Amino acid sequence: QVQLVESGGGLLQAGGSLRLSCAASGFTFSNYAMAWFRQAPGKERGIVAAISRLGLNTYYADSVKDRFTISRDNAKNTVYLQMNSLKPEDTAVYFCAADRRGSLPVATTAGTYDYWGQGTQVTVSS
Repeated sequence: QVQLVESGGGLLQAGGSLRLSCAASGFTFSNYAMAWFRQAPGKERGIVAAISRLGLNTYYADSVKDRFTISRDNAKNTVYLQMNSLKPEDTAVYFCAADRRGSLPVATTAGTYDYWGQGTQVTVSS
């Protein structure tokens, strides 16, 4: 049974930091590209960051470049999102996703991804 379980969300003030984790099980994690998406109320789900199977290639949305870092530990079947200098506009539910194609460049559209977690809420107050 495939599972992606996000954790690490919370409520914090602008300028703070959070580290999200996504623990994967039920599939060969190292064969999949991984990504973080987010969805704010009334908005479409959009890409935040993505990482290739071995972690050598990454993608970041312009809005989070130089503030967020995606990484993965294939030995732990876990992908991370380090979020620094958080802003109120970062408030959203954050989802991790897995792409079995794992091709390069990493995919940036939600429809490409095969497996999804349930999401974790991040709320940034001003």
